[in-house]
Amino acid sequence: MAEHGPVPEKVAWVLVRDRRVLVTRSRGRDLFYLPGGHREPGESDAETLVREIDEELRAAIDPPSMVHFGTFEIGEGHPEHGPFRMICYTADHRGELTPAREIAEKAWFAYADRNRVSAVDMMVFDALHGAGRLP
Repeated sequence: MAEHGPVPEKVAWVLVRDRRVLVTRSRGRDLFYLPGGHREPGESDAETLVREIDEELRAAIDPPSMVHFGTFEIGEGHPEHGPFRMICYTADHRGELTPAREIAEKAWFAYADRNRVSAVDMMVFDALHGAGRLP
C-alpha cells in the first residue's frame, strides 16, 4: 500500500442566524465556503479559528464558547478535490463581520443555496438541515 501524507484539514466556523448560515467567497473564486482556514504549525483548533476569523472577517471568536459541530471529510479521488477534512465549530463572536484580506464578500445562505458551496460545505449544510437549523 502506498504511503500518503496527512489529510489536509480546515478548521471552520458555523454561524447560523435567522435560519441562514454565514459563508464567504474568496477573490477569484466562484464558490462560497464556510469561513476558517488551515492550522499554522503548533496551533490548536481554537487558535486557528480565532486567527482565521480575525484575518478574514475582522471579528473576535470567543474560544470558551466554541462547540464542535462535526467533522466532515471527502475521500481520495473526489472530483472537487480529496482527500480533505473540515473540522467545524459554532462559537460566539464580538465585532462586525467585515470581509478582509482574500475575502471578496460574505453572504447568508439558506439550504436552497447549497449548490453554491464546495462539496464538503454541502455536507455541513445537509447536517444543519437534518438538525432543523437550516430549513
